[in-house]
Amino acid sequence: MILAVASGKGGVGKSTVAYNLAAALDAVVVDGDLGMANLPADRGPTLHGVLAGRAAAPEAVRAGPVTVLPCGRSLAGARAADVSKLGDALAAVEREHGTVVIDCPAGMRADAGVPLAVADAAVLVAAPEPFALADALRTRELARELGAPLAAVALNRVVDDPPTPTVRLTLGAPVESIPADPRVGRSVGAEAPVVDAAPGSEPAAAFASLAERVEQGEKPAGRGQSRSA
Repeated sequence: MILAVASGKGGVGKSTVAYNLAAALDAVVVDGDLGMANLPADRGPTLHGVLAGRAAAPEAVRAGPVTVLPCGRSLAGARAADVSKLGDALAAVEREHGTVVIDCPAGMRADAGVPLAVADAAVLVAAPEPFALADALRTRELARELGAPLAAVALNRVVDDPPTPTVRLTLGAPVESIPADPRVGRSVGAEAPVVDAAPGSEPAAAFASLAERVEQGEKPAGRGQSRSA
């Protein structure tokens, strides 16, 4: 399965959710934001190089607490990347590693739709305030148009009672609330997903529940079948 993690706007913790969800799913997380990479990276080939034809996608995958296919951080690398090759790159990683979680570009940027177009399903990350629903709704519609059904909504950094019934009714998908916790905020930089670093915590339970929601969803016929045929 290829799962796109998207958001209607930046600053909602989408990359953090993608990283921790990948840990809960025992999946590879791919940094798909070609212009503003956020996930851990070190020396070696990156998604920029893969999409420029300089490396095979499996060669760029890094083992670690969460297995990552990082993205380069240079403007030149972003310009050289051919996003039309993203589907083949993700399919190659899926064949070798299983589930792939791709951290999409934020908002409604032109390149935000590319990961959604090649994904089997999507998780939408949103702020836990009612006013954030308009941005989330636009992204849900984009995902639907591109054939990526919404598996779940993650309300991130929840402090008070979130508007879960309203979100579920508006977006038409199960909702998981992820509590505000500094360990979640530090998890990417420290390379310490909360399901490993704090397995008994509320955030770890929330990510485990989110992963279960994703796994319980039916894989759409067509794209997933065509890759495995």
